[in-house]
Amino acid sequence: MDNKDFTERQIEIMEAATLRIDKYGIQELTIKNLASDLNLSEAALYRHFKSKTEILLGLLTYFILEMNVRIADIIANKDEHPSELLRQVFVSQLNKFVQKPAIVSVIFSEGIFQFNKELSDKVSTMMALMQKNINALIVRGQKDAVYQKLLGAETITTIIMGSMRMVVLKWKLSGNKSNLVSDGKNVLNGLLKMLEKNERS
Repeated sequence: MDNKDFTERQIEIMEAATLRIDKYGIQELTIKNLASDLNLSEAALYRHFKSKTEILLGLLTYFILEMNVRIADIIANKDEHPSELLRQVFVSQLNKFVQKPAIVSVIFSEGIFQFNKELSDKVSTMMALMQKNINALIVRGQKDAVYQKLLGAETITTIIMGSMRMVVLKWKLSGNKSNLVSDGKNVLNGLLKMLEKNERS
């Protein structure tokens, strides 16, 4: 599946859902409200999505597919230092969160996932994809002897992802007022300083 599998109307509905979540919060995303935003009848909207859950699944799927291509393009550069690629990956991801804060709202809506395995599985898929790519860069750095091997690649990946998750959560709790990209860069740079061997300036 790729993003071309979504119809133009489905993409329009998902964009409207994104705007509603950004403005009012995920609790205010209902079929009735969304139909009103789009000047559609509820019956017309139901022809494209059967439920609020299906809309949220669509949003996450669309984001994951885009993320997969975007990050794959970054890490395909074999000549760049792994640290530079890690910076590019996270700056790219954080910029996307700033552009689409609704995605962050969906990811951190634990109340929704508590009772919905489909949504929980979709977020897990997104996290696993990110983890796989970060882990690959850490493995590359250790293999090339530019990273220390005091900890395994999986442990380092977990530390990096956990730290970045805290930065994103801080941004969300600030009402998106903190500088997500700048804060993320600072945290990542600190982690990379501990990871890199002393020869790198």
